[in-house]
Amino acid sequence: MLSVQQIQYILALSEHQNFSRAAESCFVTQPTLSMQIKKAEEIVGFVIFDRSRSPLEMTSKGKELLTIIQEIMNDFEKIERLKQQLEGNYLEEIRIGIIPTVAAYLIPTLFKHFAEILPDVRLILEERKSEDILEDIQNKRIDFGIMAGPITQVNLKTIHLYTEEIKAYYPSSKNETVKAEELLKIQPWLLNKGNCLRTQMVNFCELNQDENQWSYEGGNLEMLVRMVKLNGGYTLIPHHYEQILELDPEHEFKTILSAEQKIPVRNIIGISQNRNYKWKSIEKIIHEIQHQFPFTSNRKFDVLNWK
Repeated sequence: MLSVQQIQYILALSEHQNFSRAAESCFVTQPTLSMQIKKAEEIVGFVIFDRSRSPLEMTSKGKELLTIIQEIMNDFEKIERLKQQLEGNYLEEIRIGIIPTVAAYLIPTLFKHFAEILPDVRLILEERKSEDILEDIQNKRIDFGIMAGPITQVNLKTIHLYTEEIKAYYPSSKNETVKAEELLKIQPWLLNKGNCLRTQMVNFCELNQDENQWSYEGGNLEMLVRMVKLNGGYTLIPHHYEQILELDPEHEFKTILSAEQKIPVRNIIGISQNRNYKWKSIEKIIHEIQHQFPFTSNRKFDVLNWK
């Protein structure tokens, strides 16, 4: 039978993929961690980690074991939670990762509401890129993630939060709508690599990133809007982001139509591990978000992928 300590060491090594860093995170020496991992492998009867790989990787059997011991640790956490509740000193902590282009408007809008519906919860909201959210959910560094979908990980719980239209910030056009093919002839302003909205823009607008032309890639949408104002061209803006830019949505933001007369949208989803003992509190957060950001349109949609 694996000990709790050995389970913790396996989880740490699966996360850090390096014996030295894993040992440091567990506050033990590297030889101690290595010895306990070897003993754990003897107990289960198979090799958990492929030591020939760099960075370290789990074997196929090791990955199966990981799913099981993550559930075991969830149960241990439930026991600790019950103990603290009986002692009267339990404060639930929920850590949420949100992509920056959603965090910019969702957090200011809903932070006070979250505090009202979850008065006994310590809520920690952090900006993360999509790939980091998926990794952090898997490794239990966060409890809930908010990002653009879809995702294909079958071992995660996925909840649709809302649908959001993607518009073109293109103030030099006098029309209410702009054809996607028209944007091919105009200077695009992009977010840095790693932002899902950049990938959506590149794919939808069929941009050639390898062209040798002058360009600027910004870390936030406000900078890209300034570049459009001063230098022309366009950038893509999620509909709910408009409220924080203090611009004229009626004349400066254009509805985009594809050749099939579809408007581009992104689906904002919430993700969690399938077994999550904090689910009751997370559900309240989900319902508040869904209530705050309804979506209605009589047009056809083109749902953009984030990668």
